[in-house]
Amino acid sequence: MARRALILVEGHRGNGLQYIQEAQRLGLDPITLAANPAQYDYLAAESIEAIRIDTGDLDALIRECHRLSATYDIAGITGFAGDDEFVSVTASKLCRQFDLPGPSPASIERCCDKFVQHQLLAEAGVPMPAYRLATDAAEVESSAAEIGLPVIVKPAVGSGSIGVRLCRNADEVAEQTSYLLGGKHIWRSFPRILVEEFAQGPHYSVDIMGNEVVAIADADFGLPPHFVCRKYTYPAVLTDYEDKRLVDVSLSCLRALNLGWGPANIDLRWTKLGPVVIEVNPRLGGAPAPQLVQLAYGVDLIAEHVKLVIGEAWDLRRKHSHIAAARIMIPDRDGTLDWIEGGNRAAAVPGVAEVKLYVEPKGLIVRKGDYMDRIGFVTAASPSLARTEAILQRAVDLIDWSITPLTTGEREQSAERHLPLR
Repeated sequence: MARRALILVEGHRGNGLQYIQEAQRLGLDPITLAANPAQYDYLAAESIEAIRIDTGDLDALIRECHRLSATYDIAGITGFAGDDEFVSVTASKLCRQFDLPGPSPASIERCCDKFVQHQLLAEAGVPMPAYRLATDAAEVESSAAEIGLPVIVKPAVGSGSIGVRLCRNADEVAEQTSYLLGGKHIWRSFPRILVEEFAQGPHYSVDIMGNEVVAIADADFGLPPHFVCRKYTYPAVLTDYEDKRLVDVSLSCLRALNLGWGPANIDLRWTKLGPVVIEVNPRLGGAPAPQLVQLAYGVDLIAEHVKLVIGEAWDLRRKHSHIAAARIMIPDRDGTLDWIEGGNRAAAVPGVAEVKLYVEPKGLIVRKGDYMDRIGFVTAASPSLARTEAILQRAVDLIDWSITPLTTGEREQSAERHLPLR
């Protein structure tokens, strides 16, 4: 009898290992198809089968899956968006090709294009910021003037806050436009820029599976102009009215975008006019969001997603109710990481659930103002918010690092090479 396999298109430095472990727990052989498997260090560490392939080539992926099906019974296929949202589209098309459970490729594709997403949400009456689409500097400038400063200027396609910036005046609009169109930003399609009204107010992150809102978190993105989350708290402190409004608006997003299969993550801000949708992502939130949901409620979103992918019944019932939170560690400068220490001491603090460090000494730190700026995180849980906050503070205070700043020449060279933080 052929062994059952779970095909994972690309990987994820935060959630990837948990998908691997859950597949193994269910008796599946996890197989990763990736353009560069070496970038996912857990594959080698866990001796996971990985196949190098162009994951942007659907026909090549189909041929590879047909080859694998001669040895394995392919139980399910799923993918990780990473910094390329359309990997999720490709994975959903593979599911259709092999008659496996999965979301609608058309729905995922529409959702991944933020301009199309905005259009569909607006047509459905979902509250959202004013927006314009631009393809050149003149259109960006006129769009910003029409909407009124400050505005968000970002790629129409992308994730992880890559290329996203708050622009508070005309000079910053021009600077960001030059960055996006001047060769520094990597476009995977024809350059299109989204100019948005800056919605101001508390930020909330909504985790959904199927048509059910599982959790709502407070998300603290720190100071602009960039948007890198520094803190999550589950559950968000909300009144009954606020909770109901966030749930209602989130579900209206699913209807407008024809989503409702598998995971989704929705970012909103509560403005003076109420909740406003920033974006809808047809995937799980990045780490440590799924881990925090499990700590807060006992619901393992990754495990339940894998069950759904292979056609098994899921269970979203809450097992308990705690306050779970995370602190994201972000360096305050670019340079060479001399040393980082204290992770083991922090992990030993009672109440700490996980300490994850993404960097190694002598590695290069080049901040881009996106999710890759994070060098690690600490998660904790307890029965009360005050206790969870105290645990986190004690743990974070134990972690320290030293960075030698880059010279001017090194900084210019790293900028030219677009070096990310891995």
